[in-house]
Amino acid sequence: VQLQASGGGLVQAGGSLRLSCAAYGFLFDDYAIGWFRQAPGKEREGVSCISSRDGNTYYADSVKGRLSISSDKAKNTVFLQMNSLKPEDTAVYYCAARTTYYTCTLTEREYHYWGQGTKVTVSS
Repeated sequence: VQLQASGGGLVQAGGSLRLSCAAYGFLFDDYAIGWFRQAPGKEREGVSCISSRDGNTYYADSVKGRLSISSDKAKNTVFLQMNSLKPEDTAVYYCAARTTYYTCTLTEREYHYWGQGTKVTVSS
């Protein structure tokens, strides 16, 4: 089981980025995929998640209305579209798979497989 996150980079405030999380070795169909981020000097926090079975999504209050999560089952990939980015969105973003149950949650300990992280830097 492997997750590969990509799409990070440097962007100006107000700009957009699209992160991708590709899964290898398992199918998304019965799992939930979450995006988490860790800013310098801060603890990792949940950003968004999606249940691949029923499509339910959830967002942290800090990103509601600006970030959108989606999945492409044919590509076994989950995307995180990030718009109206702010300097406080600067962090390393990780995707993770919850394989014990398909429902969406931002509780970190519920996720057992993690990608390597992709860095997002938003300049002011």
